[in-house]
Amino acid sequence: MFRRTFWFTAGAAAGVWATTKVNRKIRQLTPESLAAQAANRAIEAGHRIKDFALDVRDGMAQREAELDEVLGLNADPELPPARRVAALENGGDPKYSKNPTYVERSTYSYNRNEDH
Repeated sequence: MFRRTFWFTAGAAAGVWATTKVNRKIRQLTPESLAAQAANRAIEAGHRIKDFALDVRDGMAQREAELDEVLGLNADPELPPARRVAALENGGDPKYSKNPTYVERSTYSYNRNEDH
């Protein structure tokens, strides 16, 4: 009698365990759950890419500082100011022929492959 009770209890426990495991797996495979998992993985990948980009930017700044120091670019504070680019829209206007307007950060592209 104890043997039958033991096996009945063991079978019931195995059935409950298997049912729980199958239901959990079915819930993981629903479209909503799969979409949430994909979104979480995409966010994690975005964070890793951002961290990588920040590391690269820090490395570039460090290397640029090293090169500036080696080349002596930081030693001379009397460097001339940066050149400015004349705005292209004022080129043909006689009003600006004597005193052209300068733009520091022009929106015009200097990509030689742009019109190809």
